[in-house]
Amino acid sequence: MGAEAERLTGRIRFIIGAFVIALILSGVTAFPLIHELRILNSWLGEGSSWGGRLPALAHWISMVDRGLRETNAAYPFIQYGTDWLAFAHLVIAGAFWGPWKDPARNSWVIDWGILACASIIPLAFICGPIRGIPFYWRLIDCSFGVIGVIPLLLARSYARRLAVLSGISQVSPA
Repeated sequence: MGAEAERLTGRIRFIIGAFVIALILSGVTAFPLIHELRILNSWLGEGSSWGGRLPALAHWISMVDRGLRETNAAYPFIQYGTDWLAFAHLVIAGAFWGPWKDPARNSWVIDWGILACASIIPLAFICGPIRGIPFYWRLIDCSFGVIGVIPLLLARSYARRLAVLSGISQVSPA
């Protein structure tokens, strides 16, 4: 492998490594959701020092905290859904092993990640209103896709250049 190919591979691995870490952190934080919401509510919810500055957000956080606690008290099995959410993040992170190992041949996984990031936006704006999610919170959800797609687009660009340098002709067309 030439110096340029090594440099591109290093950049791709750095980007994918950071993306995978973000996915893992996002995933594992879904397990202790009730505890996290209790802390968030104490910081930003109604009755907190910040709650008066952002009343709509404070109300939303307090309502979500209360809803999670009450639902968990009566129906703890519902939280199993967030366990699956966490699991999905970890599995998606694992999918990026392919482009970590061989970015030029497995760039399709990066394209799939780009598609997943883009898909967050319609999901938030279709399902959000149905579930009563406030508009500003849907924007926060969308930010994960918007922010996540930036490093993946860069990694895809590097992977395509690496494929050309490596003489690999089967690069995904997206």
